Amino acid sequence: MAKYDPKSLVAEEFINHEEILDTIEYAKANKSNKELIFSLIERAADCKGLTHREAAVLLECDIPEAIDAIKDLAIKIKERIYGNRIVMFAPLYLSNYCVNGCTYCPYHHGNKCITRKKLTQEEIKNEVIALQDMGHKRLAIELGEDPVNNPIEYVLESINTIYGIKHKNGAIRRVNVNIAATTVENYRKLKDAGIGTYILFQETYHKENYETLHPTGPKHNYAYHTEAMDRAMDGGIDDVGIGVLFGLEMYRYDFVGLLMHAEHLEAAKGVGPHTISVPRICPAEGIDRDSFTNAISDEIFEKIVAIIRIAVPYTGMIISTRESKASRERVLRLGVSQISGGSKTSVGGYIHDEPEEENSAQFDISDTRPLDAVVNWLLELGYIPSFCTACYREGRTGDRFMSLAKSGQIANCCQPNALITLKEYLTDYASPQTIENGLKVIKNEVEKVPNEKTRELAKKYIAEIENGKRDFRF
Repeated sequence: MAKYDPKSLVAEEFINHEEILDTIEYAKANKSNKELIFSLIERAADCKGLTHREAAVLLECDIPEAIDAIKDLAIKIKERIYGNRIVMFAPLYLSNYCVNGCTYCPYHHGNKCITRKKLTQEEIKNEVIALQDMGHKRLAIELGEDPVNNPIEYVLESINTIYGIKHKNGAIRRVNVNIAATTVENYRKLKDAGIGTYILFQETYHKENYETLHPTGPKHNYAYHTEAMDRAMDGGIDDVGIGVLFGLEMYRYDFVGLLMHAEHLEAAKGVGPHTISVPRICPAEGIDRDSFTNAISDEIFEKIVAIIRIAVPYTGMIISTRESKASRERVLRLGVSQISGGSKTSVGGYIHDEPEEENSAQFDISDTRPLDAVVNWLLELGYIPSFCTACYREGRTGDRFMSLAKSGQIANCCQPNALITLKEYLTDYASPQTIENGLKVIKNEVEKVPNEKTRELAKKYIAEIENGKRDFRF
């Protein structure tokens, strides 16, 4: 029997089945332990996080006033570390060819209900120009696993194409990559190509169910997939992003596994996950969501987001357009710090609206608003929509970023950079109403930049954007 060891490089030891089951039982036994629960809430206020076992107790907690205190603490921690900044990004789907048989994903090789597509470099260029014309500066490229149609050389060429496109005042300044688990050598190639974060979702940490959900293809190998982040870091990638697809397995199990993975990365590699994503399973062509009976309610979803923020306070939290406007609004305040806007999940979807009979999308979108509407919505809610990519380009990645995030000093960089990039967006892309709301936010928020010298320089840069200059950063 494998023994739990967060420093181990063996998947079944750092994601240990017996430890997860024992943790769940411990949490259930203490769900009404008022003294323990409030002591954990009090201790977590130092922004140093909680263990997977402690977090599981909060998740299981059934005391109404304690649940309110958990949410209040999550709001305070997010404010302390990330302020009211919300980073904007968009996914870019390059290809939906895939050799895997994942039962929950419409890309699975046996699905005849979707049209298979792969973008040429010229088509990628057109998609990127369309995204630049919206105002996007940060992309996450997505594609299925297919060594013939989507080899690493195609990915690298595509990244080079994306970075090379300069259209009017547009530029993609950070390309994050969500591709299948690969080798250390290929991760080195991605690092050399200048990627930002390498993203890979575990889907579920329950090994037996994982193998059932991935019956065929390379992704069937649980250990190879689960150990991918270690190889990515060995390949020199500082920033990695993890996540599960809530609804595939009982949420308690995957919640604990997710936090154990974060603990493992910090224990074994010295740096926890740069981001944690919290997608829920949603409708897609050729997939029957009713066959997945572990869907979670909005109430539990919000609780999960809040406790992840408390347990892993330094991490960026991502929510996509899988979630509705109302759902995204609720979790923004509880911990989410990055959202997509104006997204398309079809291959080539930014240039052409697909006819229904040519569907190539990975999943249905719930929040279909254009980017400008999302930006204006965030402004009206009191957030600063940020198109900043400065940390990545200034070398504030990995442990350098984490030290700033954990200390709260990241605000001295992120607050002015968010306002500068928002000013760029307002000047180049925004609608009149968004401009009006955005300028009010900039005027108010620039005075809150902690460092006086930085504050005055930020004002200078914001003014110079009016004169045609771009890409200032701290």
